[in-house]
Amino acid sequence: MQLALFDNLEHGRIVNVASVPQRSPFRYPGGKTWIIPHIRLWLSPLMRSTVGLTPIRPSLLLEPFVGGGSVSLAAAAEHLAEHVVMVELDEDVAAVWQTILDEKQWQWLAHKIETFDLTTENVKAYFARTNLSLQERAFKTILRNRVNRGGIIAPGAGLLKEGEDGKGLKSRWYPLTLKKRIQYIAGLRERITFIRGDGIAFLRQYAQRPDTIFFIDPPYTFAGKKAGSRLYTHSEVNHEELFEVVNTLQGDFLMTYDNVEDIRQIARQYNFDMQAIPMKNTHHTEMTELLISRNLEWLRQSIRSSHLS
Repeated sequence: MQLALFDNLEHGRIVNVASVPQRSPFRYPGGKTWIIPHIRLWLSPLMRSTVGLTPIRPSLLLEPFVGGGSVSLAAAAEHLAEHVVMVELDEDVAAVWQTILDEKQWQWLAHKIETFDLTTENVKAYFARTNLSLQERAFKTILRNRVNRGGIIAPGAGLLKEGEDGKGLKSRWYPLTLKKRIQYIAGLRERITFIRGDGIAFLRQYAQRPDTIFFIDPPYTFAGKKAGSRLYTHSEVNHEELFEVVNTLQGDFLMTYDNVEDIRQIARQYNFDMQAIPMKNTHHTEMTELLISRNLEWLRQSIRSSHLS
């Protein structure tokens, strides 16, 4: 059954990301902190029961393109699922998660961040290093993410110059905060499994499990957009193939995409439900992202409630 599209429905209020716990060690222009309140609603037994979705807490939440991992971390920290599987193909990003979720290596990483003397010379010297261990690669990745313009870790990114309030490289370098986040995530490791691999392949692997839910946030490279290729080393995703696989999932899913007509057309082919959601990017510009699922009535109920309050 095709669900009605509420394209003319007034958008909900923009989420104040300052009110959402910051758990990820990464800073991503495409970060998903803004979606956490929606994820809580999506997985709320009461809300799900109200709109006819299975109200039980899922056995597993799988995030096949985990990136900065904000949704997976929220699910693990807030017990929104019994267990979380994080999948990431990018070797550098994977090194960070592998290190943090290792019961011994996370301490080395936290100490290295806390004690690193952040100067331009030291940063360039570390970037020039090769033949790194896993934990050294993790540190190099976080360093790049924190001192490169826009948090970009893909090759070719430049260093921050002015930064915030003229602080230059140090404007996004919060060693004690990063240490605390790493320590906190390490404490969640019994609830999280990290796998370096291809996201679409793992969707196929878990497709027949009705007790698994899926949060799917692929790199946005569709319709000629280059943001994904600037942000990620592995940015090419076959979006038609991804939708085809998602259509076979037995469990519930929630996808996020650029709000563009090309994606809407693919979603319509599979009778998926869609809703545009307002958010702000890192430059505080108001934008919309497209949420896609089989049933987004829970989201529209929330939007209506927000306008009544």
